Amino acid sequence: MAFRIAVVDGQGAGIGKNIISKLKKSLPGTVEIIALGTNATATAAMLKAGASQGATGENAIIQTVKDVDLIIGCLGIVLAHSMLGELTPRMAEAIAASRARKLLIPVNRCGVDIVGMRQAPLPEMVDLLVQEAITAVRGQG
Repeated sequence: MAFRIAVVDGQGAGIGKNIISKLKKSLPGTVEIIALGTNATATAAMLKAGASQGATGENAIIQTVKDVDLIIGCLGIVLAHSMLGELTPRMAEAIAASRARKLLIPVNRCGVDIVGMRQAPLPEMVDLLVQEAITAVRGQG
């Protein structure tokens, strides 16, 4: 069975499409990358970046995160009402409860500061996340 990665993003999906683009260049074609958008614009942007498939909205996110190996996104995907309210409590709960490993970027736009973490530019954090995802795929989790 192929390794499955879900990339969850909302609003304009700038972070999600950047992550997907970099993952597609670095991972074998057997790895399935699923774009999960909190809105149709986000899903479309991530599909354009090269996701294998995509789905939009609360139910799609809740159902899909049950069956993936890795979930990627910003910290806000586990915080109810983040992304200007696009991330519902049920989405956050499903993502947090998923058996999948989670790789999250701590961005300040979700209204939470993680004390003790080194502040780094977003492109650097995306690169670190992509490297960690590559390591997870190679180690199969």
